[in-house]
Amino acid sequence: MSCSVHKGADAVGAGPGLGPDVNTAGNQTEIAMAYLQDERTDVDIANLNLGELDLTTDEFILDEVDIHIQANLEDDLVKEALKTGVDLRQYSKQVEAELQRIEQASIKDYIKESQNIALLHNQITACDSILERMEGMLSGFQSDLSSISSEIQTLQQQSVSMNVRLKNRQAVRSHLSQLVDELIVPGAMISTILDSPVTEQEFLEQLHELNSKINFAKELSFRETLACSDIQDIVDRLKLKAVSKIREFILQKIYSFRKPMTNYQIPQNTLLKYRFFYQFLLANERTVAKEIRDEYVDTMSKIYYSYFKSYSGRLLKVQYEEVADKDDLMGVEDTAKKGFFSKPSLKSRNTIFTVGQRGAVLSPAELEGPILVPHTAQRGDSRYPYETLFRSQHYALLDNGCREYLFLSDFFMVTGNSALDLFNSIMGKTLSMFLKSMSTYVSDCYDSIAVFLCIHIILRFRAITAKRNIPALDKYWEAVLELLWPRFELILEMNIHSIRHTDPQKLGVLDTRPHYITRRYAEFSSAIVSINQTFPNERTNALLGQLQVEVENFVLKMAAEFPSRRDQLIFLINNYDMMLGVLMERAADDSKEVEGFQQLLLARTQEFIEEILSPPFGGMITFVKEAEALMEKGQLDRLKNEEARITQLVRGFSSTWKQSVESMSQDVMRSFTNFKNGTSIIQGALTQLIQYYHGFHKILNQPTFRSLAVRSELINLHHLMVEVKKHKPNF
Repeated sequence: MSCSVHKGADAVGAGPGLGPDVNTAGNQTEIAMAYLQDERTDVDIANLNLGELDLTTDEFILDEVDIHIQANLEDDLVKEALKTGVDLRQYSKQVEAELQRIEQASIKDYIKESQNIALLHNQITACDSILERMEGMLSGFQSDLSSISSEIQTLQQQSVSMNVRLKNRQAVRSHLSQLVDELIVPGAMISTILDSPVTEQEFLEQLHELNSKINFAKELSFRETLACSDIQDIVDRLKLKAVSKIREFILQKIYSFRKPMTNYQIPQNTLLKYRFFYQFLLANERTVAKEIRDEYVDTMSKIYYSYFKSYSGRLLKVQYEEVADKDDLMGVEDTAKKGFFSKPSLKSRNTIFTVGQRGAVLSPAELEGPILVPHTAQRGDSRYPYETLFRSQHYALLDNGCREYLFLSDFFMVTGNSALDLFNSIMGKTLSMFLKSMSTYVSDCYDSIAVFLCIHIILRFRAITAKRNIPALDKYWEAVLELLWPRFELILEMNIHSIRHTDPQKLGVLDTRPHYITRRYAEFSSAIVSINQTFPNERTNALLGQLQVEVENFVLKMAAEFPSRRDQLIFLINNYDMMLGVLMERAADDSKEVEGFQQLLLARTQEFIEEILSPPFGGMITFVKEAEALMEKGQLDRLKNEEARITQLVRGFSSTWKQSVESMSQDVMRSFTNFKNGTSIIQGALTQLIQYYHGFHKILNQPTFRSLAVRSELINLHHLMVEVKKHKPNF
């Protein structure tokens, strides 16, 4: 700002004729001039470099002059002046005068504002001093901050060091604290172990604590910690006391099993609540643990053996008195005795070849139902087949065996082969008794259905134990099946042999009704097939196939005993129909046995239909077959001379067909025991008759016979069908 003032003063001094104006400016002007005079001493005018304003200097470059001239000519004002034709010299003077006027106005403005300028100068000076002092303060503050930063770093290093020391001390303290806590034996533990009953929860909790201290003391002894010797004696005494009390408690529970009529499951459940007792003994006193385990094994082995021996013996007392023997086979003559079970007291028992209600033992409700109570059955004078007793006995074994295996695994902490060995040491004697008893029964058993039901009871029980994930009885199930399967196959082979060697002439009076041997087979086969569907066995299916072949051969041998083919067919159809009906009640419709007998029945039925149509309509049937054969060969003219025969056939059919159909229907219904089957045969015969008569019509409509006058006597086919329907039996 001071430089600007100086330049203004220089301009005032340079302008001629300006002095009088300045001196007349008044007080303000005088003050400004005085200020400017004072300031003038601060300016060295001689130092001003005005060389660039010298237009005559030798350093001026003409090229630059040309450029300036050219630039000035481009100016809008110069262009306007040149266009209007203004004299440039005059215009230059005018511009110069204008500039001087403006300069004078500027000087006046500066002089007018001089006081403000001076005040501004003073303020700037004051601000400079203030800023200088602030700069000093900030410099001091910066130095202070530098020193504080170094102090903070020092404090941070000290803090990190103290933190590390604190962590180390805390770690040492935790280890020492744990060690001291483990080494201390509280008075509450001593008093509880010594005085409290073992059944109290507090004793169990303190026993856990004592066990952990024993383990900790063992660990310290390996490290040769000196502090361990201070508590070793107290811990050992407490351990001996705890072992003594636990041993006494568990043995008392085991001895309580031996009391008569005791439900041993209740003390077993009590022992499971205190399973940690045995774990404590096993870890700290193995001899006592072994003593308890051996005592339990010996006690439970005797209990199970005694219970199941008594139960099995009492079950046999409610078995049916009469059982099948070696003569009770499928092919044995039925004339020697009325039935296999003929006593009045055994009325409710099914025959040996019929499953009846015996198959219900395999239903889920009965299979896992309550076991039989022998004395209750005896009081009610009830009797049961062997498979029912077998189911009850083995379900009791399954239930107790599964529970015992789980108890052993839980209480004695054994798994895998160890658990199986322990289980066998308890139940082995009982299982051996079962196998021996079963071997005795099986060796003299000829009731194949009972044996087969027992096999499937075992198969289902094996599936139940597998579902429960209890492998304890797997070997026993296999041993039982190894006893039963061969016996069942042997009995089945004996029945096959008996049918194969049956002499039809020794079976009494011939009868076209179903034979009792085929009925036995049908009942037996349907029973085995229905039972075998759940757990199919190929060996069983093969033996049933052999039995079916022998029965089919037997039926054919029996049929051959009848003198007439008609009676033979009636016998075959009655037997096939009966066997098929019984099989379809129990076996699946697509079973091999059902399909086989369906084919046999269809073939024999078709043959029988031809047989019964032959007497009344044989002439027409023979003619139709003969004529159809000649028609296929194109030789129908060979029958051109058979007019008399044709006339006889037409008039004979028209006069006798109603009576013949009625007689045939009555004869069929008398011949077959199954009305439904008889009805089906009659329908088949009438259908076949209509087909033959239709063929007869067709032949007589051929050109060879169109000229025959007897054609007019033929019965209308539609009318015949309506009349035949009237003879259809309704049942």
